[in-house]
Amino acid sequence: MTTPTIEELWKRKSVRAYTDRKITKEEKELILRSASEAASAGNQQMYTILDITDQKLKDTLTVTCDNQPFIAKAGLVLVFCIDFQKWYDTFRITGCDPRKPEAGDFLLAVLDAAIAAQNAVTAAESLGIGSCYIGDILERYEIHKELFHLPDYAVPVLMAVFGFPTEQQIERKKPARAPLSFLVHENTYRPLSEEELRASIAPNKGELSFDEWAKRFCARKYHSDFSREMSRSVQAALDHFCGCPRE
Repeated sequence: MTTPTIEELWKRKSVRAYTDRKITKEEKELILRSASEAASAGNQQMYTILDITDQKLKDTLTVTCDNQPFIAKAGLVLVFCIDFQKWYDTFRITGCDPRKPEAGDFLLAVLDAAIAAQNAVTAAESLGIGSCYIGDILERYEIHKELFHLPDYAVPVLMAVFGFPTEQQIERKKPARAPLSFLVHENTYRPLSEEELRASIAPNKGELSFDEWAKRFCARKYHSDFSREMSRSVQAALDHFCGCPRE
């Protein structure tokens, strides 16, 4: 037995083509309010959400985020930035003599932002609004930092775009997920055998053999230029976040 919330979580898939139907002000506010109600470490809400309404900015993000034209056509574009700047400033103006933020602060803020983003896409799904995460916002850190006028302790880590899905997108089958046995271990970690890996890790390999699918997937994802740039960019963002001089 499921519930409407569970069914929405199960059916949600990435949507990259949208109708001309507009997302209303009320619907946007519901999505943003849902994001703000997300669980947060110490209730610090270490993120800032950029609501991108400027079409020129959307057009730019289409290019900087791996040339994906549907970004510019989305009815709602939200960039989730980790934001320790407002806490650092609060501690500074109240005489707390704050230390420089470190890697642990960076990671906690990323988790805060990710949980808020998932609340947003789940809320959108319940309203019949499709969504797609854009991981490429992590690339080209320096460009995006300048584009959004971000201070030292704010970093764009997630982007989600929203719109009402076309009929084709509604009918498109959601990619299969791996079985729970691949994802859930009881009490302690258990390395998976070769047989288990071959049986579980590629539910969407189609007619390809496992070996051929794995080689293609590795080349397309793990060894790709965008993956290497993402790693470089994240390291640059972390170095800047942790290395800025204290005022």
